[in-house]
Amino acid sequence: MKLIKLTTIILILINALYCLAGEPPREPILRIETEMHTTMINRLSIDRDERFLVTGSFDKTIRLWELRTGKLLKTLRPPIDEGKEGMIYAVAISPDGRYIAGGGWTGGKWDKTASIYIFDRQRGALIKRIEGLPEVILHLSFSKDGRFLIAGLGGNNGIRIYSTKDYSLIKEDKEYGDSVFGFDLSSDRRLVVSSLDGYIRLYDKEFNLIKKEKAPGGKRPYHISFSPDGSKIAVGYEDTPDVDIISGYDLKSLYKADTSGFSECSFASVTWSYDGMLLYAGGGCQKLFDDKWKVIIRRWDNGGKGGFIDIPVAENTIMHILPLKGNGVAFASGEPSFGIVDGVGRISLYKGNAIADLRDQWEKFLLSYDGSTVRFGYEVLGNSPAVFDAEKRELKIGEKTSLRLLPPIFKTEGINVTDWKSNYNPRLNGKPIKLEQYEISRSLAISPDGKRFVLGTGWLLRCFDKDGNELWNVPAPGTVWDVNISGNGRVVVAGLADGTIRWFRMEDGKELLALFPHKDKRRWVLWTPKGYYDASPGGEELIGWHINNGKDSSADFYPVGRFRDRFYRPDIIAKLFTTYDEERAIALANEESGRKRVETSIKDILPPVITILSPADGTSISKKELTVRYSLRNPSGEPVTAIKVLIDGRPVSGQRGLIIKPKGEEVGKLNITVPERDFELSLIAENKYSASVPATVRLFWRGKKEEFIVKPKLYILAIGISRYKDEHLRLQFAHKDAEDFVKTMKKQKGKLYEDVVVKLLTDERATKDEILDGLDWLQKETTHKDLAMLFIAGHGINDTAGIYYFLPQNADIEKLKRTAIAFSDIKNTVSSLAGKVVMFADTCHSGNVMGKRAVTDITGVINELASAENGVVVFASSTGRQYSLEDPEWRNGAFTKAVVEGIQGKADLLGKGKITVNMLDTFIAERVKELTKGRQTPVTTKPVTVPDFPVAVR
Repeated sequence: MKLIKLTTIILILINALYCLAGEPPREPILRIETEMHTTMINRLSIDRDERFLVTGSFDKTIRLWELRTGKLLKTLRPPIDEGKEGMIYAVAISPDGRYIAGGGWTGGKWDKTASIYIFDRQRGALIKRIEGLPEVILHLSFSKDGRFLIAGLGGNNGIRIYSTKDYSLIKEDKEYGDSVFGFDLSSDRRLVVSSLDGYIRLYDKEFNLIKKEKAPGGKRPYHISFSPDGSKIAVGYEDTPDVDIISGYDLKSLYKADTSGFSECSFASVTWSYDGMLLYAGGGCQKLFDDKWKVIIRRWDNGGKGGFIDIPVAENTIMHILPLKGNGVAFASGEPSFGIVDGVGRISLYKGNAIADLRDQWEKFLLSYDGSTVRFGYEVLGNSPAVFDAEKRELKIGEKTSLRLLPPIFKTEGINVTDWKSNYNPRLNGKPIKLEQYEISRSLAISPDGKRFVLGTGWLLRCFDKDGNELWNVPAPGTVWDVNISGNGRVVVAGLADGTIRWFRMEDGKELLALFPHKDKRRWVLWTPKGYYDASPGGEELIGWHINNGKDSSADFYPVGRFRDRFYRPDIIAKLFTTYDEERAIALANEESGRKRVETSIKDILPPVITILSPADGTSISKKELTVRYSLRNPSGEPVTAIKVLIDGRPVSGQRGLIIKPKGEEVGKLNITVPERDFELSLIAENKYSASVPATVRLFWRGKKEEFIVKPKLYILAIGISRYKDEHLRLQFAHKDAEDFVKTMKKQKGKLYEDVVVKLLTDERATKDEILDGLDWLQKETTHKDLAMLFIAGHGINDTAGIYYFLPQNADIEKLKRTAIAFSDIKNTVSSLAGKVVMFADTCHSGNVMGKRAVTDITGVINELASAENGVVVFASSTGRQYSLEDPEWRNGAFTKAVVEGIQGKADLLGKGKITVNMLDTFIAERVKELTKGRQTPVTTKPVTVPDFPVAVR
């Protein structure tokens, strides 16, 4: 298994020169966002009270986590650019948790020097930039008293010490021969530094150098750690598995920890337990556990003198380890992942990555003749296979497909490329292929006509003719692990280290399309270079636009769903495999749908940006009246027209009819009444284009508890239509689905709910007027203490412009606007309900009877309803263009059968008597798959502002 070498990538970057100057680009940059890092985590940092964990990554983000639970609290976004600019190597949180420092390849593209960024932890705002550093920042740490910030630099530039009063430079040591990846401070503020130049340096509490000694083990000491009492220092190396323990006072060698069993790897990161009795180290050393290779952390007793145990923790290199109270440690890896090992050696927290591991899939990376369908694996070597059809936008787990999919061609009569697998020196017919220094070859494919070949490397996708002349190259956002060329020779498809699969035009290397398949094997998003996209339910939150605000401010990030009205265009993507040109695909799709092309920059239609200033996240409150202070910006310049206040994702109050034109950042306040319980408070600001990303804080009730808890009421509007007026539309069990759902939920009266109030509309009663009246009824009856459910079973249809309609019993598909229920009617109702809202939608029944113009795809509807501003939990019977199945044996649709069984008790997965949204989702997904033998895939989407909650009890 290939592991990340600790210093290779960083040293490559150090050897590059800063060559540009100016300002960060203002143009939007499309980025993946999974609420987890997408490439290796370089460093960790933890505050004194162990409330927060901070991580920094090559993915150009700094993330703040709740240490106890691993919950993501904030994503800090420094200014970035294409290429290396913005990569984070080092992070540090101040001991009191108020400030976060981050640095790496930061600022050089516009300043010609590197910068350290200082963020306010509560607001997530960039408040200070330390400029003028000559090289990349490799390590950062605050002193234990918070008075100083120390930085270790790349190259032969040594260390810098800053006063945190004003972040002025107070001390520096430039007398180094190579990079500084590690240092540590003792309790009495002595500083010890390790450098790849082979030396260990010791400084007194005034940061004066008092000792310099050659490291006793390897030639490249990487990380270093003081024992809690300061008497000993542990040293890990990049070039050997040795772990040395030296004196904390004179750097003399004391003893070595037992690293037997390894010779070709390293234990580069080292730390001590809080009581100093245990020594931990990790790096690239791996062992077999249950027939699977795992990277280990080795833990020694007796301060490194005693026996050891090996703890399997990750699947790639351990990049950093830090001690925790209770004698455990926190770790970060190159997967990326992070976690906690407790004091007895058990993993008590693990946060894994969300990306497909596309490494070394080579002959298992298969492609259809036109390049539209790709077979890949979610795991290394092509394991855990899936097939994605980009033209139909369908993801199928497993290898079953009716298409003939072919592997890459690795050798032809005239092209024999050798030494291309993980090699710096690939050869064509025995002659060297010219690559950049340190550029490593990873993948190969030869065109079917034998005239060209492509080489994927650590940095680029390169195309050559059969004589080895380069025709084009394009930068890649990660290592190009896999490549294949379509049978018609029109496209080359690449699998990258960032978990994306990308389509490039073979003619000139122009990117056409990118796919990000989430590791959960359910969500995905597909987009063009101009930002037009299609996505599975819940998938449009996986990418967004990063927009810089200058070099002294944090960047903004907007999920693509904020621009759904203009950029959700499945029809454009469908045309790419007939045109192989984005501009022509746009023109054809607009012509067919009757849309006019609107040339609008993302920057001109940005939503507002709102931040909660107080109360802070995690605040305890004891009064029902709460004042909320917020800051507001409006980057597009359009007035803010509303500010919504949500509690646990549902609207409680707010300000409408506003005309706020903030110049810069404006501070305001809202007075609200809150419930006497723990809850999440969110603010959403709106302008005429869209709604902001919600600002959310968690608040904990510490006041007097309610003496009597009143159960909520449940209001249900259930619609099921089998006997359509148009005989060609008739179904078997849609009416019975609605009846069985109601019957099941009525049994919850007196259990979870005080009362269950139902309006049931089936067959002839489910006319357009009756359904609209039912929506009005649901809106009027539901209060903020209640739960509303909308159940619809029947036919749905999209018109030529993609607008979704639900067909009532008397619908005429030739007159949709006059006879069908527009999605806007449903959305306006459920989004304005005061209480929690759950929608069950089973409307994707076979559409063959509806004619060619009738296409059913409810994905856009699901994503819009589940957005934070609408706040609806949606259970849908199937994904994309899949059909919902019904069977006389079940006497229901598969979806409703699973829902009913789940609510009746089978979804009580923990056996505690409660069935929550998340439990019901898990049960329905597996049960429908079982009933339909994998032909139908239900989906559930829940807004980020809505926590899990019970919908039934046993």
